[in-house]
Amino acid sequence: MRTFVIGDIHGGLIALKQVLERAAVTDRDTLIFLGDYVDGWSQSPQVIDYLIELKQKQNCICIRGNHDDLLQQWMRDGKDNELWHHHGGEATVLAYESISQTHKQIHVSFLESLQGYYLDSQNRLFIHAGFTNMNGVTYEYSSESFYWDRTLWETAMALDPDMKTDSLFYPKRLKLYKEIFIGHTPVTRIHETVPIQKANVWNVDTGAAFTGKLTIMDIDSKEFWQSDPLNELYFDEKGRN
Repeated sequence: MRTFVIGDIHGGLIALKQVLERAAVTDRDTLIFLGDYVDGWSQSPQVIDYLIELKQKQNCICIRGNHDDLLQQWMRDGKDNELWHHHGGEATVLAYESISQTHKQIHVSFLESLQGYYLDSQNRLFIHAGFTNMNGVTYEYSSESFYWDRTLWETAMALDPDMKTDSLFYPKRLKLYKEIFIGHTPVTRIHETVPIQKANVWNVDTGAAFTGKLTIMDIDSKEFWQSDPLNELYFDEKGRN
C-alpha cells in the first residue's frame, strides 16, 4: 500500500487518469488530493464525478482549494464573481450548462465535504495553500487561509537554506510539522516543472491549469509521475492561459 499526493487538477480529467495509470495506482493505495479540482479546462464536472466514484473504491482524502470554494459559492449560494470568471471560472460555468440541477446538488454535497487540511500519523500536513498562525492549523483564525494563503510558500522559498532550525530567526511555522505538502502556487512561476521542496514544504502544483503537467507523488519515496502538458491534452482550449 502506498500513499500518493496529487496536485491541482483544474478540470483536466485526461491528465488525472494519465497520472493514476502511470503511477500504477491500485485500490489499496491512499490518494490525497490537494484541491483545485475545477476551473481551467473543460472537464470540471467530470473531474468531480470521477472523484466521487473513486472515493467509493479506495481511501481518498479530498482537500478544499480556493477554486473549489468559489464554485461552491456559485452553485450553492448563487454568488458570482467576475474575477473568478477570468481565472478559470468561465470554462466551469460553461461546462455546467449541460448538468442537471439534481446532478449539481450532488456536486455541491461533494464540495461541502472537502477538508480544510489533513494531518497524518507522522505529523505530515497536507493543505491546499498554507496557514498563517504561528501555532499551527488548529489555531488558525480563518479557515480561508487554508486555501488562499501564499505566505507559507513565500517564507519557505525566501529562507536561507543554511539557516539551522534552532536559530532564533528560523520561521516557527516551518518547525511545527515534519513535512508540509501544498499546491495553490504553481512552481512554473519560478520556472520549475517538477515538485519543489523548500525547507520542509513540498509544492506539488506543477502548473496543470496553464501549460504545465499534473503531478502525482509518492509521499514516502518522493518518486513522482506526470501527465502530458495540459495544453497539449486540451489543444483546442485555452485553460487559464
